[in-house]
Amino acid sequence: MALSRSCLMLMKPRSIASLPCRRMLSTTRIQLRNDTTTATTATTDGAGPLEGLRVLDLTRVLAGPYCTMMLGDLGAEVIKVENPKGGDDTRVWGPPYAENKSAEDQERGESAYFLCANRNKKSITVDMKSEGGRRLLHDLVRESDVLVENYLPGKLNKFGMGYEQLKKINPRLIYASITGYGQTGPYSDRPGYDVIIEAEAGLMHITGEPDGNPVKVGVAITDLTTGLYAHSAILAALIKRGISGKGQWIDCSLIEAQVASLANIASNYLIGGREAKRMGTSHPSIVPYQVLPTKDSFVMVGAGNQGQFEKLCDRMDMAHLKTDPRFASNPDRVRHRSELIDMLTKRFMEEPTEHWLEKLNGAGFPFAPINNIQQTFDHPQIKARELVQEVEHERAGKIKLVGPPVKYSDFKPSIRLPPPVLGAHTQEVLRDVLGYSQETIDQLRKEGAVGSH
Repeated sequence: MALSRSCLMLMKPRSIASLPCRRMLSTTRIQLRNDTTTATTATTDGAGPLEGLRVLDLTRVLAGPYCTMMLGDLGAEVIKVENPKGGDDTRVWGPPYAENKSAEDQERGESAYFLCANRNKKSITVDMKSEGGRRLLHDLVRESDVLVENYLPGKLNKFGMGYEQLKKINPRLIYASITGYGQTGPYSDRPGYDVIIEAEAGLMHITGEPDGNPVKVGVAITDLTTGLYAHSAILAALIKRGISGKGQWIDCSLIEAQVASLANIASNYLIGGREAKRMGTSHPSIVPYQVLPTKDSFVMVGAGNQGQFEKLCDRMDMAHLKTDPRFASNPDRVRHRSELIDMLTKRFMEEPTEHWLEKLNGAGFPFAPINNIQQTFDHPQIKARELVQEVEHERAGKIKLVGPPVKYSDFKPSIRLPPPVLGAHTQEVLRDVLGYSQETIDQLRKEGAVGSH
């Protein structure tokens, strides 16, 4: 069942007084067009919880697109606004690029990077520096519930697209800003990329082998974490709007999201005054909890409590470790980390990884091989959960994408729209959402306010 537009205050303020309940569930599908609310009798069984919401996506690269993609996964209509001259930066981040299905299409294919973070979106190309482009965007703001942007603080004010400016156009607008350092403070005017923040906010310092150089995480984890924080903040702001009838400005930064994600490492410093260090795959407060070498590769073992440690000892045929006073409790094992790890390493190296995977299976504690990416997608659990979905792309034909990772009892998230070709929905959005005539659309194209795609 989808939350009604009235539940999320998607109706105009004049309708608020007539609502019988803020959190009323709807059995109808709601659509907005040209500042009006129209209900149909179509059932919403299986519909996404955000169906009926419209999101204006002014973001590029990863943190913002990841956030808006998740909103799209939940049923929101996401309109990605791109520069007519190339669009999102990641469209050219490659190789690899998807192979074009048509031999006549000699343009560079869609980049795998762009395809990973832009499902369930529509793309329009708008030159916001032009008067016609700004007017068009203001019209879209009137018809939207959420706007997400990741420009430097103050940049959009120059184009009439700042929060205070748009608030006057649509007081109900949820406006989310994603920046490197936030809207205030001495670093607020600095641009921020994931790897820069990883370095500056502690993550790179704690990542890597003890005697090695600091290294970055294998994916842009700071971007992804920030996108998740922004996503949940937008949902909370929508619920608040259901109570107040007013929108608000969300200020989300990479550096704060990264520091918040330091979790126990941050608490170790704030509470215990303990400076962190690189520990490879091991854990500062739990032993054994790390990758250990086998005869032919590696295995990851995590004994998070006393019972799991004792089960590990039994399966390893090392029951004597359970009565060794050096390893009697987790604090003891942390103090005698090197001795215990040396013993376990020698035992693990006696047999190949496959032997240990079979021997440890069903023992009652977590363990895993170190899988590469092919092995990850061949994993029986990943296949059983149907995480990978195949979609038909306009230029690339059938492509496989990682789908929404969360399951719901009342609806099945899916890839309703493949990642869009640049400007593929400009005509549709201007005509169907804004009600522009073909003459008006043609004039905007002639002026360069929208792209020719």
